[in-house]
Amino acid sequence: MPTRFAVSFSRKAEDDLEQIWKFIAADNPSDASSFILRLEKQIDKLERFPQRCSLISENELLGACYRHLIHGNYRTIFRVSGRTVYIVRIIHAARLLDSSSLY
Repeated sequence: MPTRFAVSFSRKAEDDLEQIWKFIAADNPSDASSFILRLEKQIDKLERFPQRCSLISENELLGACYRHLIHGNYRTIFRVSGRTVYIVRIIHAARLLDSSSLY
């Protein structure tokens, strides 16, 4: 049986979720809630197999080892350390991750 990982959200990632909900809710609050629930369900799957997700292309520039999970037009950026998955950001897929957006 695979190891279970704890999933921890950074404050920025929590803020990202709120902003995504607000953006979608401006047109349809029901769609916004549904989208966030599906996104959170997908993130929950990281408890089992976080390494199945691709490494991000920005790793070379950042000198880091981040992975991402794609859902619709959004990328959940995370890193794995020990038995914990750290969700650092949830950003639009068209955006590149830079070091200033991590802190």
